Amino acid sequence: MRPGLDNVIAAETILSHVDGEAGRLIIRGHDLEDLAGHIAYEDATALLWAGFAPTANLRSELAEARVRAFEHFKPLTDQAARLTAVEAMRLLLSSLPDDDRSKEPVNSLAAAGVAAALAARLTSGHTVLAPDTNLSHAADILRMVRGAPGDADEVHAFETYLVTVIDHGLNASTFAARVVASTAAGLPSAVVAALCALKGPLHGGAPGPVLDMFDAIATPANADAWIADALKRGERLMGFGHRVYRVRDPRASVLKAAVARLKGRANRIAFAEAIEAAALRALKDFKSERRLDTNVEFYTALLLEALAIPREAFTPVFALARTAGWIAHIREQEAGGRLIRPQSRYVGPWPVKAA
Repeated sequence: MRPGLDNVIAAETILSHVDGEAGRLIIRGHDLEDLAGHIAYEDATALLWAGFAPTANLRSELAEARVRAFEHFKPLTDQAARLTAVEAMRLLLSSLPDDDRSKEPVNSLAAAGVAAALAARLTSGHTVLAPDTNLSHAADILRMVRGAPGDADEVHAFETYLVTVIDHGLNASTFAARVVASTAAGLPSAVVAALCALKGPLHGGAPGPVLDMFDAIATPANADAWIADALKRGERLMGFGHRVYRVRDPRASVLKAAVARLKGRANRIAFAEAIEAAALRALKDFKSERRLDTNVEFYTALLLEALAIPREAFTPVFALARTAGWIAHIREQEAGGRLIRPQSRYVGPWPVKAA
């Protein structure tokens, strides 16, 4: 038995590969660094979906589907406004019907973006914005989430983020999606299952606490002492280390470059760079037996904050990006046709038979 299923191969996939020893992420034959920051989210989605779902005219198809999703979600906005952002997103996506199979992928991906935007706006007490079909998916969702359009650098940074986290091997939420898909429950149900797994603070809920750490440190002058005290107490430094990567998380490097384009504005990028340097120094001395490097959560938090996305919306935004990957895995699992049904080892008491 391997708790957490560490190193257990549960699926064969052509979609993505995480090489933790080399610090490499491959997306359908391409290194992440060759995709993120260089292609649109629609193009990254088409790459993942090739052979699994329709990809022709994806930009216009997504734009039209965003409008349909917005109209579908309207009756649920009052109820959604009373929930947390991720709970509101879960409510909205749970309302999607099993649809025409050929339309489900684009409808579900568009709905995830609209649901995340509505959840972010409603739960913070702001007016929701209807989709703009003239914009790309990244530009429109950024506008809908924060209530104002982004300039070219902001849209580029947001799109880079969406592509960076579009897929990442058989992580907890992707595995949940494949388990549900293996039961033939349908694509919308499998996407909701993935969102429920992503909601957990050990998975998609992690970037927010990075900002809590920034808040607690307050100024670069406090960094060394604060970090040293945290490590002595046995606390984890949020945004450092990864269960799979033993060297630098390649997604962190990509997002660091994207964040650099926003430096010099009214944000905490320079401050965060000082915190990162102090943390890496401390971790090298405190945990010399293992290299702990900056992970994707550190620069995710910094990038989304710099884009004026509220931290309670971080997990929904992560989910809307990852939905394209979930959909590809769902379709790949459905094509295999095998129910995922692992075994457990019983360690409880046995019945005592009467003499």
